[in-house]
Amino acid sequence: MKAAILQCDRVLEKFRPRFGDYPQMIERMFADAGYRDIEFDRFDCVAGDYPRDLQAYDFYITTGSKADAYGDEPWVRQLIDFFRRLQQHECKAVGICFGHQVMALALGGRVERAPQGWGIGIAVNRMLDYPDWIPEGSENRPEELRLIVSHRDQVSVLPGQGETLIAESDFCPYFVVQWNAQFLSVQGHPEWHRDYARALMEDRRDLYSPEQIEAGLASLEQEPDNHLFTRWIRAFVETA
Repeated sequence: MKAAILQCDRVLEKFRPRFGDYPQMIERMFADAGYRDIEFDRFDCVAGDYPRDLQAYDFYITTGSKADAYGDEPWVRQLIDFFRRLQQHECKAVGICFGHQVMALALGGRVERAPQGWGIGIAVNRMLDYPDWIPEGSENRPEELRLIVSHRDQVSVLPGQGETLIAESDFCPYFVVQWNAQFLSVQGHPEWHRDYARALMEDRRDLYSPEQIEAGLASLEQEPDNHLFTRWIRAFVETA
């Protein structure tokens, strides 16, 4: 299996020796879940680097980004157009955090700054739907989904084109969405480990209120459902 990682940002240089860069986190996410049969190519979307042959990959997956998906940066506009091309060519794609928002915009949805502020730590989300590609069994179909988050923008309006809302919370109403047969995305970070989330929160203390940072750090006592969501990704991209 071949996958294209669409890199939309870089881990801060001071954190890379310990945690790696974002593409490495995605590769490690699959390996940790037992999927070591995927060959990855990386593309720097900020630099305008994209695959020439869209059909060369079994699926595409984005990293997160500190950029605003609704901003005017040319590379972000190019990425949105690229997702529209993937849709036209019926290519499988998975969006993570920023990529979740880019997918929404590419398909006619809306993304905005969340009035409730930053979401950090581990977010607990209610499961609303289990599409047929999610394997049977309670281990694959829990009542709640726990994933690390770090965002203050989020999808605010769905396009209304038959998408399936899979998971939600009061804080983030559109947390996991299957947009169509090709696109799946999540506002959370199934590729992040808790140690990285903790280090990033400590580094960004000036962005959060004392209450936010306290709650965010305390939430990391929970185990995120990274392996579960990775199994979902694998099942989705293998579905005809």
